[in-house]
Amino acid sequence: MINEREISEPVDLCLPGGRLNPAAVGWTRGPRHRANLRGWGRTKRWEYWGIVTPGHILGLVVSSLDYAGVHGLYLLDRASGRETRVDATVPLDRTVRLPAHAGAGLVSMRARNLTIKIEQTPTRTAITARSRGIEIDLVVPAVEGHESLGVVVPWSTRRFQYTLKDLGRPVHGALRLGDVEHVVGQGFAVLDHGRGRWPYSAAWNWAAGAAPGRAIQLGGRWTDGTGSTENALFLDGRLHKISEDLTWEYDRRDRRRPWRIHGERVDARFEPFHERVARANLAVVASEIHQCFGHFSGWATTDTGARVDLDGLTGWAEEARNRW
Repeated sequence: MINEREISEPVDLCLPGGRLNPAAVGWTRGPRHRANLRGWGRTKRWEYWGIVTPGHILGLVVSSLDYAGVHGLYLLDRASGRETRVDATVPLDRTVRLPAHAGAGLVSMRARNLTIKIEQTPTRTAITARSRGIEIDLVVPAVEGHESLGVVVPWSTRRFQYTLKDLGRPVHGALRLGDVEHVVGQGFAVLDHGRGRWPYSAAWNWAAGAAPGRAIQLGGRWTDGTGSTENALFLDGRLHKISEDLTWEYDRRDRRRPWRIHGERVDARFEPFHERVARANLAVVASEIHQCFGHFSGWATTDTGARVDLDGLTGWAEEARNRW
C-alpha cells in the first residue's frame, strides 16, 4: 500500500515559475486544485465527459495540446453497435476555452464540423453539442454530498498531471439523431478533467463503472511508481481511496476478452460488449486508444474493510498510447 496525503484546502498546482507546487501533491475528495499552468509545448488540458444510458454511450472531449485543439464526439448505439464519430483538430486553436478549476466556468470549442459547450455551475453542468445531424442537450445535476477523486501525479517538478474523476452523476436531457429524438432519463455521467505538463511519450489504463449507489474508478501504468494513484471506490457518494498500484491483465491480441484489475483492496473483472478503436498517426504526433465498453463484477473494499460487490456496474476499460 502507498501512503498518499489527503488535501482538504484549496491549492495552486504550480509555483509562480511554473514548476510543480510540492504542496499540491496528494489527493482530494473534490475540486481543490487551481491549474495555474504556464509555458507552452508540453502543456495538456482536457475535459472529457462519458455518458452511459440504456440505449447509448456518448463521449465528448474538448482539449488543448498547446499546438492544436483536439476535440471529438463519439456515440454508440448499444442495440445495433453502430458508431458515430466526429473529430476536429484545429492547429493553434484560439477558440477553445478550458477553465483552471474543475466544475466551474465554461468549457467550449468550435470547428467547422463540431461545436461543444459545457456550462458548469454549483448546481448543475449543462452539456450541448452540435454536428451535422446530431444535437446533444444534457444536464448533469449536482448531488449533495457527492464526492469526486482529485489526484496530482508527479513525474518530476517539470512534468506532472492533475486529474479529477467524477463518477456516477445523474444525467437527463435528449439526444437528437437526424429526425429521431432519444429522451435521456436514466443513466450516468463521468467527468475526466485533466491539466498538466506531460512527457512526449505516455501510456495509461483507465477503467470506470457505475450503478445506482456504487462506482469504481481505476487507473494504471501512467501513475505506477510515482507515489500517487487514481483508484477509488464510491459508495452512496462517499469516496474510499484505494492507495496501491494495481495489476491489469487483458489480452492485447483480443481486448474483447475479459479483463482483470486487482490488488489487495480490489479484484474487478470486466467483460466487454463493444470495442472502440481510435488511431491517429501524424509522424511526430500519434495516438492509439482501445476503449472497451462492458460490465463489471468482482469486489472492492471500503476504508473500514467492508467488501462491496461490483456486479451490475456498467462502464469502460481502456488502453491508450500517445506521442504528443
